[in-house]
Amino acid sequence: MEGVLLDPGQLARAAADVAYDKKASDVLLLDIQDLTSIADYFVICNGNNVRQISAIADAIEDELRKQGARLLYREGIAESGWLILDYGDIIVHIFGPKEREYYRLERLWSEAKTVVYLQ
Repeated sequence: MEGVLLDPGQLARAAADVAYDKKASDVLLLDIQDLTSIADYFVICNGNNVRQISAIADAIEDELRKQGARLLYREGIAESGWLILDYGDIIVHIFGPKEREYYRLERLWSEAKTVVYLQ
């Protein structure tokens, strides 16, 4: 997927696809445009361990960089069980299973439109 592809919806879908390709579980792409101005899309997924959380984040960063997206902020570390990649219009949340259950972003953003859900 070389080239420039800056449509936020397509970039968010690319991030979800990369997470799924890296064996992330419960990959969810939410359209939050009508609910908030902080972003247009959330990508939420689980990594089973520290190495997988790091690998998912690195792969998403690599792919979105190839597509011309600029990472604005990276928050957290894999060891904490929650890592965030902020691309402005897209925010990627990569959780460990316990942390995802604890924070329950799906419930907090339950009014958002589900664009993609990959188990």
